Amino acid sequence: MTWPAPVILQGRHAALLPLDASHRDALADAVRDGELWRLWYTSIPSPEGMAAEIERRLAQHAAGRMLPFTVLDAGGTPVGMTTYMNVDAVHRRVEIGSTWYARRVQRTPLNTECKLLLLAHAFDTLDCIAVEFRTHRFNTASRRAIERLGAQLDGILRSHQRAADGTLRDTAVYSITAAEWPTVRSHLRWQLERPRDA
Repeated sequence: MTWPAPVILQGRHAALLPLDASHRDALADAVRDGELWRLWYTSIPSPEGMAAEIERRLAQHAAGRMLPFTVLDAGGTPVGMTTYMNVDAVHRRVEIGSTWYARRVQRTPLNTECKLLLLAHAFDTLDCIAVEFRTHRFNTASRRAIERLGAQLDGILRSHQRAADGTLRDTAVYSITAAEWPTVRSHLRWQLERPRDA
């Protein structure tokens, strides 16, 4: 059996289902909300490329390198994708990444709850020693969101990858360790429960 095994994670604001090819059309609709594939500093599938991206993620899962999810909103509508990736079963480490959400659910409790569900499963069920987050150095919105979770910056991998447009990506690497998880969990629960401005 692959580690980690497919699982459904359910919260109040979001649910995470194992990614399936049948989610293609709904995910293509979701990615149109904000035309997310046009952002130069990240790699998000276009509506026309959604089938190929689902196939890529499922192939990574079959190879034991990724556990991909479809993200549903509170009403059960697909609004994005996320994964456990760079899976290291020997050392019990995963990265939470390749995440995108339709614009309408950005800056809502959905992302916080998705991260709480994924982190809780990683630390409490999978017994991970650390969970990583990586993003482009210039993706300031993503970096602030990762920092709001309570992750610590481990460093910048300079000229780490080549982007689709040929530019070099500096990758900001963050992590949460098992020792930090109880405090981070309390922080995320507080964020979900606190009153929000309308």
